[in-house]
Amino acid sequence: MSERGLIVLQRLTAMVLAPCVIAHVAVIAIAFRDGLTAGEILGRVQDNVGWAAFYALFVIAAAVHAPIGLRSVLVEWGALPRRMVDIVMAAFAVLLLITGLRAVFAVVWGAP
Repeated sequence: MSERGLIVLQRLTAMVLAPCVIAHVAVIAIAFRDGLTAGEILGRVQDNVGWAAFYALFVIAAAVHAPIGLRSVLVEWGALPRRMVDIVMAAFAVLLLITGLRAVFAVVWGAP
């Protein structure tokens, strides 16, 4: 993908991430204020397709957004060739995607 395409993709994922982060922090604040335990929180999200969709979207956006930003830093400051940075960041994106979606699956539907 071109540099311009990566910039556009990162901006688009930022537009998804911003409301996701705000909602996530708000939910944490409400849960903390109400004194909910981890078990009570899990009880509320288990088998809930809405929470699964929300956090899956959050994970996908983060898995695209973060490697693009880190790639920019590594290209500017690192000693690796650009092609190697692209390969490493693609692998990092896949790692984030797999581990993040696995966590969503485990929290909503139980550990695999």
